[in-house]
Amino acid sequence: MRTVDAAGLEIGDEHPPRIMGVLNVSKESPYDPSVFDDPGDAAEYVDRELIDEGADIVDIGLESANKRFEVLSAEQELDRLDTAIETIESVSGDAVFSIETRYHEVADAALSRGFEMVNDICGFADPEMPRVCEDHDVAVAKMASPPDLSRPGAVESVDWAASNADGWAARNGTERERSRSYADDVYDALSLNGFTDKTIVDPAFGGWSEEKTLDDDRETFRRLREFRGLGYPILVSINRKNFLREIAGRSTEDALSVSLAATSMAVERGARVIRTHDVTETRDAALIGYEFARPRVRKSSERDDAHIAVEELDVTTTREAERHLERIGVESTSASNEAVVRAFELSGLSDAAVGRLSTAAADAGVTVVSTPTAVAGAKTDGGGRDRANAASGRVALLFGTPRAFDDLEALVREFEHDDGLRASLETIATGV
Repeated sequence: MRTVDAAGLEIGDEHPPRIMGVLNVSKESPYDPSVFDDPGDAAEYVDRELIDEGADIVDIGLESANKRFEVLSAEQELDRLDTAIETIESVSGDAVFSIETRYHEVADAALSRGFEMVNDICGFADPEMPRVCEDHDVAVAKMASPPDLSRPGAVESVDWAASNADGWAARNGTERERSRSYADDVYDALSLNGFTDKTIVDPAFGGWSEEKTLDDDRETFRRLREFRGLGYPILVSINRKNFLREIAGRSTEDALSVSLAATSMAVERGARVIRTHDVTETRDAALIGYEFARPRVRKSSERDDAHIAVEELDVTTTREAERHLERIGVESTSASNEAVVRAFELSGLSDAAVGRLSTAAADAGVTVVSTPTAVAGAKTDGGGRDRANAASGRVALLFGTPRAFDDLEALVREFEHDDGLRASLETIATGV
């Protein structure tokens, strides 16, 4: 994956997750502790509560992006820019300063006066924004959004399926049609209007449109690894979000714990920038996620006139594999169905069923390892506790790709007198 240089701060897989602290100079912003209109007070807050606590980036917002408020014009944002400029000039600590805006005029003015990064909450809906960021050679966070400067993040208000009709229909090897979902809309929104060389992608968690549900956010979070298929570092803003609070039944004030749990998971799934109001705690949670993420191979070498790089991709589903194939311009259903290995346990098998299964598995390319003899129905976990109602019979572990399990299901259908085995393999094939 691409590493982005944000004013000397490296953002990418080979670097620890970066923490983006938040300062608002907008009276509309809902989080009071981060809202200031006095540059001196704002600078003190940045030094004490953000930089000293571990923020690598300070993101300064000139207006609230909350859909309940009227959208400010570029001119109105520019009227507030002086406060932001005076603030960063008064800060004594070291951080990358990011301007949150939707307008290229505001970004240009801010970058010309000391800011070093842009957080575009409208995802390049302003077509001049990429040019401005490239002219200043700065990193830019691009939040998923429709092509409309008045509706940041409201991706469900756009008929993405109509604009990408061939995108997801019937693209897996079993010909089972894949339904389009909200996370696909987010992916298309991020792809709209392209990228700069220093883009960071933001899947836009939060209540950005009336149609969006908490389940939409949860689905996007579950599928976060897919956004690595875009090839750019991922930024997430999940601090105290409703889709996390509802799970634990927490108010905004009591939602820090769910935010921290989600932060570790987001980093483990590939997020490299975490935007937050709770810097100290979020930094710790992000480092835990980074430390215990699965190690992956990365190496580059220079040989004669060739530069060869090796990177092991973090792929756990066929959709994640499809995203990487799309990134390199390849549309290959068979390849994505061979990219993931799944493992299943079948219990309660007769000797005859194990024999038939092993024969079919060898033809399909599924590996079967079974107990040599029948296992008693009541098994223990080693501490004397019974495991849940395992049927008497032999146990088999199955390892294979989604493609192989599809083939295995088809082969086992030929066993007319083994409805149980056939039904079990149909369940597996549907699940993969």
